[in-house]
Amino acid sequence: MTAIVQTPPGGVTPVSKRVMNLANFLHQAARRHGKEIGFVWGDTGLTWAELDRRVNAMAAALAAGGIKKGDRVLVQSKNCNQMFESMFACFHVGAVWVPTNFRQTPAEVAYLAQSSGASALICHCDFPEHVAVVREAAPDIRFVISIGASEFGQDYDALVAQHSAETVPMAGVQHDDPCWFFFTSGTTGRPKAAILTHGQMAFVVTNHLCDLMPGTTHEDASLVVAPLSHGAGVHQLAQVARGVKTVLLSGDRFDIDEAWALVEKWRITNLFTVPTIVKMLTEHPAVDTHDHSSLRYVIYAGAPMYREDQKHALKKLGKVLVQYFGLGEVTGNITVLPPALHEPEDGLGVRVGTCGYERTGMQISIQDETGRELATGETGEICVCGPAVFAGYYDNPEANAKAFRDGWFRTGDLGHMDEEGYLYITGRASDMYISGGSNVYPREIEEKILTHEAVAEVAILGVPDRTWGEVGVAVCVLRPQANLSERELLAWMDGKVARYKLPKRVFFWNALPKSAYGKITKKDIRAELEVRGCLPLDHPTQIPA
Repeated sequence: MTAIVQTPPGGVTPVSKRVMNLANFLHQAARRHGKEIGFVWGDTGLTWAELDRRVNAMAAALAAGGIKKGDRVLVQSKNCNQMFESMFACFHVGAVWVPTNFRQTPAEVAYLAQSSGASALICHCDFPEHVAVVREAAPDIRFVISIGASEFGQDYDALVAQHSAETVPMAGVQHDDPCWFFFTSGTTGRPKAAILTHGQMAFVVTNHLCDLMPGTTHEDASLVVAPLSHGAGVHQLAQVARGVKTVLLSGDRFDIDEAWALVEKWRITNLFTVPTIVKMLTEHPAVDTHDHSSLRYVIYAGAPMYREDQKHALKKLGKVLVQYFGLGEVTGNITVLPPALHEPEDGLGVRVGTCGYERTGMQISIQDETGRELATGETGEICVCGPAVFAGYYDNPEANAKAFRDGWFRTGDLGHMDEEGYLYITGRASDMYISGGSNVYPREIEEKILTHEAVAEVAILGVPDRTWGEVGVAVCVLRPQANLSERELLAWMDGKVARYKLPKRVFFWNALPKSAYGKITKKDIRAELEVRGCLPLDHPTQIPA
C-alpha cells in the first residue's frame, strides 16, 4: 500500500535550511585575494592568506579545548588583529562569539559571562582583574586564552603557532543557528544578549553592501574608529565579504590626527562611526592637513545627527555622509539616508531631520500603544519586521514578550513617516516628557539650541516638577572661548520654540558623558546632575519669561 503524505497548508513542506557559515567570508577573500593586505594594525600587516591561516589555527585550538557548535566564547579585548580573528574562529567551529565592551568593569563583564553561559574566555592581557572575577562568577568557563603574555591563560599567538598545521572542518549551520550574542548597551536595566544568527547576518551583510556602500570592492579600504564588539564589528564583517582592507588605529585611544593620517596613507574609502565622532573628526584641525579625497562613504549611526553638525561635516568632506538607523536587535537595518540626500544647505525639497527610508527588504510600521498602525505624519512607536530582525534575547522570555507584538519588533523609539516613506525620529519613548499636559520631545529643542554659535553639544532631560508635572533641564557644552549664560540662552530661545518646551534650567559643563561607542548617555547625565546637587528642582517653578 502506498503511503499518503498530507501536504500542509500552502503546499510547502517545511525543511531545515542550511546556510553558509559566516567564517566562509574570510576563506573566500583568502582564495580570491590571498596575497593582498587584508588587515593593518600599527606595524602589523596581514595578507588575506595569513589571516585565513591564523583563523584556521585558532579554530583548531578552540576545538582542541573542547569548544563545539553552540558553545559561547566570551571575548574581552581592545581592538587588535586577534580580536578580529576570534570572531571568524568562533564562527568556524559553530561557536557563538560574545564580545564585551572592553571598558566595562570586571563585575559587568562577569555578568555577561554568567548570563551568556560562556564556556571559554579570550581576554587581552591588560585585564587580569576581569579574568579573576569572571572565573568566580562563571564556573562553566573551561579555559582562558590570553591575547599577549600573561599569567592567567594560554597565549593566543602561541596557540596559533601550535595548531598551525591542523585543520578542523567548518561547522555546518542552519539559518537560525546563533553566531553572535550582541549585548545591548543596558541604558535601561542590565544588558540583554540579542541572538544574531548565521542566516540573519548573511542578509545584514548583503544589505549593508547594497544600501550603505554600493560598488564596494577589494580595492577599497575601511578605517575602524570604534570598538569591534558592536556596530563596527558588523561593518567589518561586510568588508571581509568583499575583500576590503581593514585598518585599525594603533592604540585604544581615539587619536584624531592619526585617524586622518591613516585615511591619507591607506586611501581609506569608508568608515563607520557615530555622530559625535564625525563631529570630532570634522572639527579637528587635522581634517584640513591630510588628504581625505579617497573617502566615498562616512557612515554614521547609533544616534541621530544634529543638522548643524551635518552641515559642517558636509562642508569639510563633501557629500560622503551615509546615515542609517537601527538597533543591535535589527543590526542597523531599518533605514538609510544615502549621500545624495545629504544636502549641505537647507532649502526647498531638503528633508531636514529625516533618517531616511526603509532598507531593502525591511518594513516599518508606526504604531500606537495598542499596536494600531498610525496614519502618515502621526507620531508613535517605530516598529519593524524583516530578515534583519534578531532571533530574540537569550534566556529572557519576559524581554522577548515585551519586544515583539504581532510579529513586529518594537524599537522603543518614537517617530513618524511622511507621504514618501521617509522616517523622522522624535526620540526614545523614555526621553519624552509631559509638561503641563503636553508632550515634549527633547530632540526638537536640542536641534534648535545647537544652531546657537556658542553651543557645541547639548542634552535635554525631563525632570519632575511640582507645578508642571515635568520640565526640561538642558546641559550644554560651549565651544572653545565661547561665553554664554543661562539667562542669555533662554532669552535667545524665546520665540524659537513654544514656551512650554523651553527648558526650566540650563547648566554648562566642560563635557557630556559618553558611552564607549561615542553616544551621549542621558542616564549618566541625570546621575551627574543629582551628584552635583542640581536635581531635584526643589521649589515650585515658573516657565521662564
